[in-house]
Amino acid sequence: MSLSISELAVLSDIHGNRWALAGVLDDIKRRGLEQLVDLGDSLYGPLDPTGTAEMLVALDLPGVRGNQDRVVFDLSTPSASNSTLSFVRGQLAPRHVRRLELLPITAVAAGECFMCHGSPDIDDQYLLWRVTSTGPVRRSQTELSAILANVAHPVILCGHDHTPAVMTLDDGRLIVNPGSVGLPAYVDDLPYPHAMETGSPEARYAIVYRSRGEWRAEPVSVPYDHDEAIAAAQSNGRPDWAAWLQTGRASV
Repeated sequence: MSLSISELAVLSDIHGNRWALAGVLDDIKRRGLEQLVDLGDSLYGPLDPTGTAEMLVALDLPGVRGNQDRVVFDLSTPSASNSTLSFVRGQLAPRHVRRLELLPITAVAAGECFMCHGSPDIDDQYLLWRVTSTGPVRRSQTELSAILANVAHPVILCGHDHTPAVMTLDDGRLIVNPGSVGLPAYVDDLPYPHAMETGSPEARYAIVYRSRGEWRAEPVSVPYDHDEAIAAAQSNGRPDWAAWLQTGRASV
């Protein structure tokens, strides 16, 4: 997959939040951006997976699948012990699930922008963070160079950790995480209990563009009316999600 473009809007981690997605799309339209890509984890969450899926079908964005796209169609992942996964699978039509299954694990946009959800080889591994027993810490240049040894593209687009970041490696490659469109904070148990948070409820995406022959990135935060998303999380049995959506904060 290759797009001949020099400016693109990068979305990731929508997590079924169609209200946040609508806000981001309005902002993208206002800015006149025409090319969009999606880094995955689009539908999983106790919000509106079907409404989000229909929006994404209409957009037909190039992109990649995330780890929580994978668990939706991978029936070896049990749903009985995960009420949210059961909810998502029960809401989605087979064509929506099939669309997730057909997404590639990695892809290239604009000929030079490598896309993955987590890291190039592991969809549920943070690229920019290493999780320790005391919490997440930023990876060193040495660690990142090792993980990205087989990626020669000048731009690496990643998601998964929901926190916006723009970083230039010593060799000049640009790493961009646009943050999450639909979930500004969360907690996870693996490999150690930890929280990831942005500290505010806005939807996030990034603009990646060429300027004077170099790739650059602009993180964007978009306020949106998140009351409906919060209400959906509450009614679907996830008060933790409701709190994360309201505050952008999470604690282990």
